Amino acid sequence: MKFYSLNNQNIKVSFKDAVIAGIAPDKGLYFPESITPLPSDFFENIEELSNQEIAFQAIHQFVNEDIPDEALKEIIANTLDFNFPVVDIEDGVATLELFHGPTMAFKDVGARFMANCLGYFSQGEKQDVTVLVATSGDTGGAVANGFLGVDGVKVLILYPSGKVSEIQEKQLTTLGQNIEAMEVDGVFDDCQRMVKTAFLDSEITDHKKLTSANSINVARWLPQLFYFLFAYKQAKSKGKEIIFSVPSGNFGNICAGMVAQKLGMPVKHFVASTNVNDVVPKFMENGIYEPMTSIATISNAMDVGDPSNFVRIRHLHQDNLETLQQHLSSYSFTDEATKATMKEVYSKTGYVMDPHGAVGYLGLKEYQKSHPNAYGIFLETAHPVKFLDVVEDTLGLSPEIPPQIMKVMDKEKKSVPIATYDELKQFLLND
Repeated sequence: MKFYSLNNQNIKVSFKDAVIAGIAPDKGLYFPESITPLPSDFFENIEELSNQEIAFQAIHQFVNEDIPDEALKEIIANTLDFNFPVVDIEDGVATLELFHGPTMAFKDVGARFMANCLGYFSQGEKQDVTVLVATSGDTGGAVANGFLGVDGVKVLILYPSGKVSEIQEKQLTTLGQNIEAMEVDGVFDDCQRMVKTAFLDSEITDHKKLTSANSINVARWLPQLFYFLFAYKQAKSKGKEIIFSVPSGNFGNICAGMVAQKLGMPVKHFVASTNVNDVVPKFMENGIYEPMTSIATISNAMDVGDPSNFVRIRHLHQDNLETLQQHLSSYSFTDEATKATMKEVYSKTGYVMDPHGAVGYLGLKEYQKSHPNAYGIFLETAHPVKFLDVVEDTLGLSPEIPPQIMKVMDKEKKSVPIATYDELKQFLLND
């Protein structure tokens, strides 16, 4: 299978080349040239399949020309060695917990899959690959953990100074080895802009082999479809129409869920739940896409004013707003509403949500006002301990700190402060 640029469908490359390049030479995101639905008996008998078997069948068509079956099975085994439970919260509402991996965030799946793919592709290569990644919170830690110690791969993570939680910062600044962190004087969009600029700077790319581990990279983005299928497997027996509500920032996660739908997953609708960074809710209302300067919120991983992956979602639906509205609703919520919901759900059920999961819950409840019979699954994308200050401030309790987090808390932070693209460029050229 080839992957083409969404800016120019004549630019076509293999999965391997798309992964290593990260972004097309014309700045376009790569997209698979076809999505062939899985056979109907795959979904009819999905309860009989293991998570690894589901993942293998789901991703196979996209990667099989570049990764042999046995190597793919090994990559999947290395990626999926933790659980993805669907937990009922109240009648008609459940959460898909995506925080049982090594950095306790949903991005562990994409980061580990991509790291294993790059490790496979770099065997026997003479030149190291430099993974350049911007993070608004959890991407950095997941990428750092996934790539730690991978031969032939160096990782450089850009994060906005003072805009990530203490635990998130520890997870991306304390590992050492082949992982380096740059603390940017700015917001996430500044970090992302620097990364995109570096990819298109021939003075750097002539000297270094760069790739990205943001969800713009197909190997980070596509494997996120796995856990939507795992959730469907668990919820199928309910016998109800299933909808997913996804806390959305850069829109890679929900886009992967929509690819699972294109593969034939019998899920009717998706809800993109955002904080006050409401570019997509406004677009879904009036058809006008207007990027904004991102606004800092307590759900910081969603503080994105120009979500990269939304172009993929539009493309999936022939760039037709009416078609898209049949499959997607999008709502925006304030920090005040998020906190109120965290309190309400905790007092009623004892369930502790992180602020991102709370936004997902809010979007689900909004959709269920007009679709009361739908069985809704919202994604709990990170463990509440990763947003300890918000949880403590809102609920007056301190979640127990899991061992995955404890092991980084006492380590020394190491980061390189930068304020401009030129500083990043000089660092890359001198490295």
